[in-house]
Amino acid sequence: MFGLSEIAILLVVVIVLLGIKKLPELTRSAGKAARILKSEAKAAKDEGEPQAVYQVTRVQPTPAAPPQPGPAAAPHPGTDTTGR
Repeated sequence: MFGLSEIAILLVVVIVLLGIKKLPELTRSAGKAARILKSEAKAAKDEGEPQAVYQVTRVQPTPAAPPQPGPAAAPHPGTDTTGR
């Protein structure tokens, strides 16, 4: 592959050929392309995973009603109520 010195020489040649005035435009378009690529990669990743949607609801506790007196329960047939 290329070493650091070869990449530096290549950059100098590109700067000379394109001119210093075109360099900011070139770097701006490279940045836009990188952002687009990043957003597309994120969209492709999100497309494969289902998104979970959670809805938080608050439940207000209802005050407990005092026990209502009712008819006395009859003992179950066959039970001994004499205490023996």
